Amino acid sequence: MPERAGQSERLQDEASAGANAEASADALKRAAAERAVDSYVESGMVLGLGTGSTAAWVVSRLGELLASGELTGVRGVPTSQRTVELAVEAGVPLVGLEEARPELTLDGADEIDSSLALIKGRGGALLREKIVAAAGDGLVVVADSSKQVVSLGEGSLPVEVEPFGWQATLDALAALGCEPRLRPRPGGTREPQPTDGGHYTADCFFGEISDPAALESGIRRIPGAIESGLFVGLSVAAVVGHATEGGEAATEIIRG
Repeated sequence: MPERAGQSERLQDEASAGANAEASADALKRAAAERAVDSYVESGMVLGLGTGSTAAWVVSRLGELLASGELTGVRGVPTSQRTVELAVEAGVPLVGLEEARPELTLDGADEIDSSLALIKGRGGALLREKIVAAAGDGLVVVADSSKQVVSLGEGSLPVEVEPFGWQATLDALAALGCEPRLRPRPGGTREPQPTDGGHYTADCFFGEISDPAALESGIRRIPGAIESGLFVGLSVAAVVGHATEGGEAATEIIRG
């Protein structure tokens, strides 16, 4: 799709953190989100709207372009209650999967490898994010360069689990070679943090994941493991924000 205002494949974005300072992570996320919307979104599209700090910038940019009239008729399929709230605030109309399927989903990621396989879900919305991404025609990942890794597994792999019998589910996950930890509510409590769907999240520490597709399949065979944060074969492109030597935010599109 053509980019607005003649943007090139590698874009120096207007966002900057100062003349002699490296661009902040937030500036990089904003630059990437604006590039993604400007490059991939057209009037009349139904979009999957992800969850998290980068996805929030996507929603904000959509609201700006809808308000200015540069985009018309765009509707979003939200992946969390937080995204619903952001979209309403930004003036982005919403629709459910029972009414329409997304032509494209724009969402962030926690880790991105060179094949555009992802780890997602550290923000707590992985199941709904994966349902929406899989229902559409492709996922465009929006992130800052700190999310790029050589191999997935530098941090935890979230797995959404059924509360009933979660102890047995975590034992089965551990048998795959990880250290699973049930995610607690914030504030030092030991009570599990529920997802929007009422499930629990197990943060699984595998180390380097050499075969993400095989691990994804293995996790799916565990009855209490509803879905993992491995997104394999869903991404069509990544829009990545990175800092220039001058301290400005630039963006790059990596196509799958």
